[in-house]
Amino acid sequence: MAEVLDRHARWIKGQPGGARANLAQADLEGADLAQRDLRGARLVGAKLARSRLSGTNLAGADLFGVDLRDADITRANLMQTDLRGARLRSADFSNANLRGADLRAGTLEPGGAARRGSGPDAQDAEATRQAHRTALTRLQGGATAESGIPTDLTGAVLAGANLTEADLCGAVLQNADLTGAVLTDANLSGARLNGANLTGALLDGATFDNADLVGTRMVNCDLSRAKLGSACMTRPIDSMGSEIQRAIFDHERWIDSFGQRGERAELDGTDLSRADLRGVNLSAASLRGANLSDAALTGARLMMADLSGANLEHANLMGADLSGANLSFARLTGADLTRVNLGPAEIKDPSGRPTGRSWAANLMGADLRQAMLTDSRMVQANLTDADLENADLDGADLAGAKLQRAHFKGKAPRRR
Repeated sequence: MAEVLDRHARWIKGQPGGARANLAQADLEGADLAQRDLRGARLVGAKLARSRLSGTNLAGADLFGVDLRDADITRANLMQTDLRGARLRSADFSNANLRGADLRAGTLEPGGAARRGSGPDAQDAEATRQAHRTALTRLQGGATAESGIPTDLTGAVLAGANLTEADLCGAVLQNADLTGAVLTDANLSGARLNGANLTGALLDGATFDNADLVGTRMVNCDLSRAKLGSACMTRPIDSMGSEIQRAIFDHERWIDSFGQRGERAELDGTDLSRADLRGVNLSAASLRGANLSDAALTGARLMMADLSGANLEHANLMGADLSGANLSFARLTGADLTRVNLGPAEIKDPSGRPTGRSWAANLMGADLRQAMLTDSRMVQANLTDADLENADLDGADLAGAKLQRAHFKGKAPRRR
């Protein structure tokens, strides 16, 4: 590594014996590359999860398909960097310079500087294409889209980052922190920003056409010069009709009074798509066959709720409590279940005292393809016949879970 970095430094300065750093597919997890000058370096498909790149100069570097999950990239220079198809979940880009960075989905078309016509010569371009093809092959085990492998910035911190003219078309920015970020003339067409925080962000000339803005926080943002096009916006509860509002209000009274006031919500088959239900308490509610696709449910309490057959595709359930819930045959494709509690619910008597018994969550036959289950708790959950193809189970607790005939891409996750 020391020799590669030394030769790269000489290459940057045009000195004899210099050579551009080529660390494609290298395993550099946890490496300390802070303050290094890696302008133009090749890091295609490299594994840099949990690495330190604070203050590093990566301007014009090829980071196609790189794994930078949980990495420290604060104050780094990533101007015109090719980050297509990169895994950047929970990475910290605070105050980083991403001006003109290419964060579109990973495909074999030219990206980064090459896209602007200032790329390498024909021979070098073919070598780059081959490296990208290899990286794409390795990424096939992750979530895919028709237009390529989307760049994943789920939960990433981009507070104060400069994203002027950055191309984030189709990027996944779910629950990302973009407070105070500069998004002037950035392209966010088709991006998923549900649950993201854009408080105080500069959005002059930013394009949000077909972007998912359900549950996106945009306090103190001037949208007068932003291009919202046909962006998908949140449906607040007060826009859904008096019956739904009353049902939720009466249900919360029913919960708070241990059934003495109000009444249990019966919302079977109700259209709650794109609804803003963050922090709502619908524990023990009946939502069988309800449409909750793209709904904002972060921090919601749904203990022992009946969601059997419900549509929760692409719903944002980050941090929700679904202990003891019935999700049998529910559709959860692409849903964010990060840090969700799907463990057993404690059964209490009518006065609220514990009985010493519990009720396991039921996900029998549930469709969890491409769902994000990072650090979720699924202790004793019934996952019989569930489809977990390409689901992210990193850090998930499956102790005592029933996994008979559950479908996984490759090997089933190891129980704790």
